[in-house]
Amino acid sequence: MRVTIGICTFRRPHVAETLRAAQAQSGAALTADVLVADNDETPSAQALVEATIAQAAPGAPPARYLHAPARNISIARNAILDAAEGDWIAFLDDDETVAPAWLATLAATAERTGADVVFGAVVARYPADAPAWIRDGDFHSTRIEGDPQRRGQGHSGAVLMRWRGAPWADVRFDLALGRSGGEDTLFFDTLRARGARMAYAPDAVAQEEAPPARLTFDWLWRRRFRYGQTHAALLARDGATAPIEMAKAAAKAAACFAMAGMMLPSPVLRRRWLLRGALHCGVAARFAGRHDLELY
Repeated sequence: MRVTIGICTFRRPHVAETLRAAQAQSGAALTADVLVADNDETPSAQALVEATIAQAAPGAPPARYLHAPARNISIARNAILDAAEGDWIAFLDDDETVAPAWLATLAATAERTGADVVFGAVVARYPADAPAWIRDGDFHSTRIEGDPQRRGQGHSGAVLMRWRGAPWADVRFDLALGRSGGEDTLFFDTLRARGARMAYAPDAVAQEEAPPARLTFDWLWRRRFRYGQTHAALLARDGATAPIEMAKAAAKAAACFAMAGMMLPSPVLRRRWLLRGALHCGVAARFAGRHDLELY
């Protein structure tokens, strides 16, 4: 299996650690190369990335730097899709680290299941001063819940997908969602529609730093609200009727907020229900014509 590992970065020095982890991947049946796409207006990561490449151990997978401006994650992801030389593509975020067997675990799952796309788990690493309710609720980790073939499942933070010669090799990430998020959800939804088979490898873990700016309920609310807006976009693709979906979302949001009131004694459960309500508010807002939130 020839795999291109793609890393999108924007003004984050941690990309050097992510790159080192990508170049440390091992597996008897794997050959790999690495692409780092810098999404800044200026090539701010170039010196760091090229220095890290120069320090790689002998025999490490070759790596290249790409400048893919600017401030739109879809542009960087698409640059990797365009430049990839592998038959398969794997994506990592620039705040993630993985064990040397990460890629081999994803590949083994693809071989065992016959899947075209295999999602790994993204597990958050919290600083010591993170609020207790965030650590206990683990609100920042990303795992597949239920059937990975179900619509809306999937993320580009840790994934392996068949690419060269696949029926979906012309699909690209939506530039309109490159600053709001949700571009990966719609991308994988399109792959499903083209016949891609999805699987989940929970043991293929990418660890992700949870930065202080995201350790607030406000940030989580905005992210979950945006998830709802993305879900509404999927419903709209299917021809959903706006007034009906708005009414359903409003009723679900009210039920969630009522449950949150019942869970007042629990810092984790109270917030979990509030965030579920935020998702349904996002659905209603999208059908009401509100523009998607820009989180990044």
